[in-house]
Amino acid sequence: MDSGEERAPELRTLQQKVEYMVEKTFPGQKISGRVFTDLVKERGGSLSHSYFSNILAGKVTQPSEDILKALGLGFGVDWRFFKAESEVVDDVVAGLQFLAKRRTGEISGPAGRGLDEDGLPPELLQFALSLLEDARGRQGPAGDNGATPHGEPEK
Repeated sequence: MDSGEERAPELRTLQQKVEYMVEKTFPGQKISGRVFTDLVKERGGSLSHSYFSNILAGKVTQPSEDILKALGLGFGVDWRFFKAESEVVDDVVAGLQFLAKRRTGEISGPAGRGLDEDGLPPELLQFALSLLEDARGRQGPAGDNGATPHGEPEK
């Protein structure tokens, strides 16, 4: 990265993420909870102004997925931005595990979408492998289900 690029601050908490998005979405404006929740409603979501205020005050730290989706609508970003990174990684790992089972025939159903005959682009595959490594490191060598890395139960 060259020194001319602006790097986003590290955002760990929901409160930090929402404050950051308020600043980026409404620069120089004092946005009220009512104005924001009206915007969410216009875009098809539902969020009360008092709940939004509690998020900004740091009183809400683990909202439902519906609340995160409402925040995403209001700010015009993917709702997963508001999830903890570890939760997003867990979702990706679960998705990759599903795809692996689908490919080996353990799960049958609709064909996978979004992949061409060449599979994943190399940079996406490398990123996915790095996420799996990180997840394996968090779970320990046998994963969290007592299985070997190949999915077979330990003896």
